[in-house]
Amino acid sequence: MKLLIIGGTRFLGRALVDEARHAGHDVTLFNRGRSNPTLYRDIDQIHGDRDGELSKMAGRRWDVVIDTCGYVPRIVRLSADFLADKVEHYTFISSISVYAEPVPDHLDESGTVETIADETTEEVTGEAYGALKALCEGAATDATGGRALNVRAGLIVGPHDPTDRFTYWPLRFARGGEVLAPGSPDLSAQVIDVRDLAKWIILAVGKRLTGPYNVTGPETPLSIGAILERCRDVTGSDAAFTWVSEAFLTRHEVQPFTELPLWLPQESQGILRVSIDKALSNGLAFRPLEETIRDTLEWASSRASDYAMRNGLSPEKERALLAAWHESLS
Repeated sequence: MKLLIIGGTRFLGRALVDEARHAGHDVTLFNRGRSNPTLYRDIDQIHGDRDGELSKMAGRRWDVVIDTCGYVPRIVRLSADFLADKVEHYTFISSISVYAEPVPDHLDESGTVETIADETTEEVTGEAYGALKALCEGAATDATGGRALNVRAGLIVGPHDPTDRFTYWPLRFARGGEVLAPGSPDLSAQVIDVRDLAKWIILAVGKRLTGPYNVTGPETPLSIGAILERCRDVTGSDAAFTWVSEAFLTRHEVQPFTELPLWLPQESQGILRVSIDKALSNGLAFRPLEETIRDTLEWASSRASDYAMRNGLSPEKERALLAAWHESLS
């Protein structure tokens, strides 16, 4: 299979390249050449900006394209329009954030998606992100006459994650000591290893699947408590959990999903309980969570000693919050 990847050198993109090459496919990358420019020197790469330089791909054809980095509908439509007669199939990497809140439990792909008053905006804020992704899905689908697969990915985790929204926890447990744990251990969590996501996408494009698919995991329900327990086990940590109430965290303006990764308040839990039955019936499979934790920790530990975490509590803020929590109980 001749495969074009828009992006291809960061996180999911590089996992897709690795999986596609492992499966014996012929890979071409289209990107600006700015992120990890020394990666994949042996792969055919076309350097250009998708906003104005798509013509650099003129005269080429591929079986499928995977768009890993589309956030603005206008840009996605430009790409899909240009490639519509050059590929058989278009895959757009979307997000489960497309669903309108509040998200009901076990929502499948027929759920209502977010809308935005100004569909021409190109400011990708936290509030606009889901609606813009939904519009991007529509742009890819319309431009290709329905030959598009829209991958509504959940929280993607594993090695090379630039967000640290999962990496925080293995590193935190490796430090040991008293760990501030958010809410309660039975709160829901859904994550997918980037390599499992990439493997399914390559399988899906081979089947020419179309339409929206929720793609997160694992197959059986998972709680935040179970994830944290496994982080402690894998790291061999002596860490002790202190579960701090949602009311306390809210009162102290602790930011869900960023300062305390994986945690969402009770009223927002639906987005972490979406149905993945459709993807499971089309081959979605998962590696053990322990493998993801171990590999994430190994990769994260190789980063520079002065690396600044992008998400998660700083040690100082965690200590202050724990002290305030214990004082509130006395």
